[in-house]
Amino acid sequence: MRGKLSWILLGAAVIFSQEAGADTWRANAGAQSPDKGMQALAFLPNEMWIHAGDSVTWTFSSDEAHSVTFLKVGQARPTFAVGCMDATHPNVTTPDGSTFDGAGCVNSGLITSIGTTYTVVFSNPGNYTFVCLLHANQTGVVHVLSAAQPLPHDQDFYDDQGAAEQRDLLSDHDGGLSRKFREDAPHGSDGANAYAHHHMVVTGAGELVATPGGAQSVSLMRFEHPSITIHVGETVEWDSSDVSGHSVTFGQEPEGGYTPLSPKTSNVFSDADGALHAIISSTTDKVHSGRMAPASQERTGLGQLAPGITRFRVTFTSPGTYPYVCAFHDDLGMKGEVIVLP
Repeated sequence: MRGKLSWILLGAAVIFSQEAGADTWRANAGAQSPDKGMQALAFLPNEMWIHAGDSVTWTFSSDEAHSVTFLKVGQARPTFAVGCMDATHPNVTTPDGSTFDGAGCVNSGLITSIGTTYTVVFSNPGNYTFVCLLHANQTGVVHVLSAAQPLPHDQDFYDDQGAAEQRDLLSDHDGGLSRKFREDAPHGSDGANAYAHHHMVVTGAGELVATPGGAQSVSLMRFEHPSITIHVGETVEWDSSDVSGHSVTFGQEPEGGYTPLSPKTSNVFSDADGALHAIISSTTDKVHSGRMAPASQERTGLGQLAPGITRFRVTFTSPGTYPYVCAFHDDLGMKGEVIVLP
């Protein structure tokens, strides 16, 4: 931080005015519970005030992938596989320590290694939105002020703010996620066992919140009732109840695995209500649902979107034990099995 710190008292508010030299500010990207099952899909904190010439270093703090991406105003949001440029000229990442001036694009690329850092230098005053290219509901803002303007907060404030946001997301104070996943819930409309009783499996659970800096969400990366028993000829339905995307994947994955951009396998078809469906007759069958997630939020001026794919059904025609995973989150422990009796 700069060597000299002056204090200006305005009413009850303390304003920090820092002089001589550039500062490096700290924040986090993502957070998780000890068992990796609960993931905070958030920048912590997701709003900061700095001076032109300063930089922000984000530390990636979870096994779930995230990116730190600044797009120029009006730029169409690219996929994580394309990055800053376009599908014809992809540039997935820009170097650590890149400068963002509001006219270009800066992108860390997807990072999954805990403790990895990515730094962005801000050269021009302005208010800049940043996003995670993997999670549509993970956004933030950096307010870059001229050197002559005082800053409202110091690093201690941002450390405390980030810790509070992380705690609120991972503790799920209203109990919404835990209610969905109660193993001892009665066979009622709001109990987890009600789904299992009807051969339904809740596929993840999530909640979306907002701050003045943007959107944050929390996801429970688990299949409710991960072991379910049925009989030959019956069908299991997986219902996505999450703001993040998941898959239901049986059999050996191809080399390189599936990503959220991978399409469903050719043996998956659509039912009349839009749900996807597959028929499995052998424990060696390979079936991949593709990404299951609600449609993106509507925005004025853009075309109406079709409903998202949030339901996947599999009919089993032979007895056996059929293990499956979420191909995107199996490393976090998102796995299950279907036991098919004669």
